[in-house]
Amino acid sequence: MAERITFPSSSGPALAGLIDMPEGDVRGWGVFAHGFTLGKDCPAASRICKQLAAEGIGMLRFDNIGLGQSEGDWGDGSFSHKVADTVRAVEYMNDSGREVHLLVGHSFGGAAVIAAAHDCPTVAAVASIGAPFQPAHVERAYDALVKRIESDGEATFRIGGKALTLRRHFIEDVRAADLRERIKTLRRALLVMHSPTDNTVGIANASEIFRAARHPRSFVSLEGADHLLTEKNQAARAARIISAWADPYL
Repeated sequence: MAERITFPSSSGPALAGLIDMPEGDVRGWGVFAHGFTLGKDCPAASRICKQLAAEGIGMLRFDNIGLGQSEGDWGDGSFSHKVADTVRAVEYMNDSGREVHLLVGHSFGGAAVIAAAHDCPTVAAVASIGAPFQPAHVERAYDALVKRIESDGEATFRIGGKALTLRRHFIEDVRAADLRERIKTLRRALLVMHSPTDNTVGIANASEIFRAARHPRSFVSLEGADHLLTEKNQAARAARIISAWADPYL
């Protein structure tokens, strides 16, 4: 069972979201942040949130600006926008009487939830899956375009069958984002999940995040998983681990 909602982004355009509702007793509520250009309906987001809902944790997943059913131009966004919109998602849930205690983020979204937690007083636990230690890691996805963007201000970026506009302000913003201090001062329980065979965001990123974090911190190796958790059991397994780990914080 899912509830379709919209809420205003930090920059104005409405964002489309989906709340995967628990069918039985509600253990708690959370917000999920998807990867770089993936959207709320990508396999990782959908399967993890549905499994968490089956475990009694209702989850809001949403499309970032210009993706999926959300309004706006993706090219107007940035890492800072993604963080701020994650905060907006938590505020939407809290205002509707579903107080959020858990943030879950995949890949680029994993970095975003770590940063966003600082502005979410109700959040007690954060789980990252395949997250980069520094948001600028995402530059590897468009490194061939960097010089053109720096000189022309923007360039068409093709990824996953989508043609998106990548602008200079995104590059400048993501380079300026420093996650190290955000991790050190998180003051929330942190679960770092990563596959040792992740060829998109290497396992060294998880080591850096874990070393920078303070207790309570946990690490789980997603043995055999790829970065996108494309096989169904991979995402479901990750969700079951998150569910058990998050129990004291819900």
